[in-house]
Amino acid sequence: MGSLHLTDPITSVKGIGEKTAEFYYKMNIYTVYDLLTHYPREYEEWKDIVSVGALQVQQVQAVRATVLAQPQTIHVKKMSITTVHVKDDTGQCDLVYFNMPFMKNALQPGKQYIFRGQVVMRRGILAMEHPKVIAPEEFVKHLGLLSPVYPTTKGLTSQAISKAVRNALDGVVSQKDYLPISVKEQYQLKDYLTCLKGMHFPENKQELVQARKRLVFEEFLFFIISVMTLKDMSAEVLNDAPMMKVDACAEFIKKLPYELTNAQKKVWSEIEDDLSSNHLMNRLVQGDVGSGKTIVAILAMFMCVMNHKQAAFMAPTEVLAKQHYESILEMTEQYGLPFKPVLLTGSLTAREKRLAKEQIQTGICNVIVGTQALIQDSVDYYDLKLVITDEQHRFGVRQRETLAQKGIQTHVLVMSATPIPRTLALILYGDLAISVMDELPANRLPIKNCVVNTDYRKKAYEFIEKEVSAGRQAYVICPMVEESESTDGLENVIDYTGKLQSALADSVKVAYLHGQMKPKEKNAVMAAFAAKEIDVLVSTTVIEVGINVPNATVMMVENAERFGLAQLHQLRGRVGRGKHQSYCIFVANTKQESTLERLQVLNKSNDGFFISSEDMRLRGPGDLFGIRQSGQFQFKLGDIYQDASLLQSAQECAYTLFEDYEKREAADLAEFWKHYDKNVYSSVDFISI
Repeated sequence: MGSLHLTDPITSVKGIGEKTAEFYYKMNIYTVYDLLTHYPREYEEWKDIVSVGALQVQQVQAVRATVLAQPQTIHVKKMSITTVHVKDDTGQCDLVYFNMPFMKNALQPGKQYIFRGQVVMRRGILAMEHPKVIAPEEFVKHLGLLSPVYPTTKGLTSQAISKAVRNALDGVVSQKDYLPISVKEQYQLKDYLTCLKGMHFPENKQELVQARKRLVFEEFLFFIISVMTLKDMSAEVLNDAPMMKVDACAEFIKKLPYELTNAQKKVWSEIEDDLSSNHLMNRLVQGDVGSGKTIVAILAMFMCVMNHKQAAFMAPTEVLAKQHYESILEMTEQYGLPFKPVLLTGSLTAREKRLAKEQIQTGICNVIVGTQALIQDSVDYYDLKLVITDEQHRFGVRQRETLAQKGIQTHVLVMSATPIPRTLALILYGDLAISVMDELPANRLPIKNCVVNTDYRKKAYEFIEKEVSAGRQAYVICPMVEESESTDGLENVIDYTGKLQSALADSVKVAYLHGQMKPKEKNAVMAAFAAKEIDVLVSTTVIEVGINVPNATVMMVENAERFGLAQLHQLRGRVGRGKHQSYCIFVANTKQESTLERLQVLNKSNDGFFISSEDMRLRGPGDLFGIRQSGQFQFKLGDIYQDASLLQSAQECAYTLFEDYEKREAADLAEFWKHYDKNVYSSVDFISI
């Protein structure tokens, strides 16, 4: 009988000692619950062995073949390439290993092995990149199964996590399912522990679909109830001291070197009315990158400061916070604005932080720009009346609320460059009024796009070199940090950086960036890229939000088929910010027609609202394999496009449960509300980069 509880520390799990626990802590896994909700990022479906003659390019396949000769290793710049020639009765192919010179002695000529890996075409020759060598008995054991592949960190393999999860599931004490029976029956949901097991070790796709459905539904349900609670609280709050509208705002608009778009004028009018009304503002401004949200935020701060109040602007990264701060400083000097700005971030020295906090508390500074440092307990405000959060999906509901509570009767303005269909926005931002900026300034050059296969890489590299030689910069996005144990051909940041540096001229400076780096390291890399000290930045989607480099003109996305359209559009928004023509290259490692058709939407349009609607239309609830998280709302499992119908069901359920809140002592609901009260923010604190 099991003896583990979900709240027990990770060290309670068989096989995890203090030393191993350190690796789990790096991934924010501290308890049994954290481990069991560290879900697989994908599943390997092991299929039978094929002959060499039947190998298909861009597929993960297995062959039984004989090594023809001693493997050879050559060195190209800083990288070693080991090539192995193998054959069977139907043909020959090459095995290629990068930076794995030990493979030269691991495979013996004349001996037969089972190899499993991604099939590619290299210089007209069929090859497998980084294939695994698998013992026959091991292969038979995996055949036909869906094997979980977990997000990992250095020192911790996917197999090790899989073993730990299995031990945890074996040891967990049976507990009462906190979802009311009526809810499970109405929405056809399985029991919680059954679904946890089915999510990690499904016997078939149907079991996985059922498990995921329950866990996603629950994630959405908790989030929506939290949003509804906030809406309920804010609906009661009257504004005792409405701000006065000021003529200086209109005069400032006239001084700008460009005319505001009609969308900007409309949104500014809505914000101005909110600030001067008898109710507190809770408004979301949604608009594409470049639609001009920042100037509207500055106008809101201007009105606030002219009413002798403080305004705070919270950004998701230090680099972005600093860029906003410098932009505000520049406009203050250029237009004589009454701003006295201060920057507060985690990387400031103790002395700088102390000085900034004194200026905030005494009211010397009236505009405070920063990161999550703005909501620390030690930060006291003189008279905070306006809170602006940039890229809201990167902050949890609690973080927004905590910042608002730093003042008394505080107005909240949320900005997002993530256009999502209105039907979903009304659910996800249920506590906010929504303003939409669906118009770009006339001077923006449209980005030129192309969707290509991996054969185009050489041309893409040549194009990047050409742009760099013209003084421009480029991004390359990969879906992974390090090589996965799954041999599915996913490009990973660390290996790719080495390959790219070898392919480009020595004069081109290449660096990498990923979410597992320490904040200080990430900030240093992003700052160096912004300062033009790096020509090409290879990154995971950590770059999606957080850096404004007008000089960057190329965005190349590897394995584009792995991402949702809305996230690809977000990534594309990193370029096209300056006066030079910008380009986006989506490299698809697939020949699947439906996937290529989906990606062609990006070729047709640069309109984020159209793209997000198409993303929702083209992604179905059965689409569990291959497409990564949309990247907007960082739910552990749920995807707002793929699971749009589940999101709507969860909203319907949330309304019912909310109406029945008074009956919470009833046996059927007591367990749910007890669990909800304990975990009210567990599913709404999103992962911030």
